[in-house]
Amino acid sequence: MKIGLTYDLRSEYLALGYSAEETAELDTEETVEGIEQALRKLGYETERIGHARALMQRLLRGDRWNCVFNICEGLQGDGRESLVPALLDAWQIPYVFSGATALALSLDKALCKRIVRDAGIPTPDFVLVRSEEDLKKDKPAFPLFVKPAWDGTGKGISEQSLVNGEEEYLAVCTGLLRRFHQPVLVESYLPGREFTAGVVGNGADARVIGVMEVVFRPSVRRIYSYENKQDYKNRVEYVNTTGELFDKCARLALRVWEVTASRDAGRIDLRLNEAGEPEFIEINPLAGLNLHDSDLPILARLNGMDFTGLIAAIMQAAEKRMCMKEV
Repeated sequence: MKIGLTYDLRSEYLALGYSAEETAELDTEETVEGIEQALRKLGYETERIGHARALMQRLLRGDRWNCVFNICEGLQGDGRESLVPALLDAWQIPYVFSGATALALSLDKALCKRIVRDAGIPTPDFVLVRSEEDLKKDKPAFPLFVKPAWDGTGKGISEQSLVNGEEEYLAVCTGLLRRFHQPVLVESYLPGREFTAGVVGNGADARVIGVMEVVFRPSVRRIYSYENKQDYKNRVEYVNTTGELFDKCARLALRVWEVTASRDAGRIDLRLNEAGEPEFIEINPLAGLNLHDSDLPILARLNGMDFTGLIAAIMQAAEKRMCMKEV
């Protein structure tokens, strides 16, 4: 079975002059090679395709694959993660991970929270700031947590993201609007511990393979910021979660997984409220897959699943879901 690999290589964009933060969500050669080696160990034939533009050229040239293993994040626009799935749908080529709708939904954090909230799943109260005029409108009570509405990997999140007063709120939101050219999500701040849950599978077969807590070292402020994620080995510790807390996080994660129509594998981020109950923060159905440094592989490793085993579980879920075609 021939598996095509679609990805955005970070080094290519850095060479074009994009900054380290702008390309933070994109993948390294190590990530692509790790996925490729795992798939080959599992008996698949692999072929590198590359980014969305390369995929377009290959499709128009007549190239086809039994399946595409897609980790393309894109770089521009609020539909950037949906482009590759939409192209593959148009050519009726099966692919691993979520479809265009789920990826567009998850990228728009405010829209995703509305869907999740309407399903009765707890999530912090919020407003969306689209312009500086919106800063005059009503908002939840302080303290608040503010971040770009369409980005991941901690982009735009720093120690200044936790705001406690009006002057601070205006300054931080204005800075984010001007810097990232996208809406700012403003949420009630949850004071409790932070967790991420890994999900593999679809429908009744979806399961939580582990829940890990993000524990901040004593000298680090308890914000999972861009800087803390980039230097996680020195700033945070990942601790496996068991018992009743695991059960609560797992139940919430699976409800979010179903409501958002996410597929095959991904992560759901949660935080505890004042009562110690988990609430939904955001979902990443296109989770990072660096075999050493990404949260989902780390989480799997904490629960006895090596990287090849994780890729095998993802492929089993994907193959069960879709009908492969010979090419």
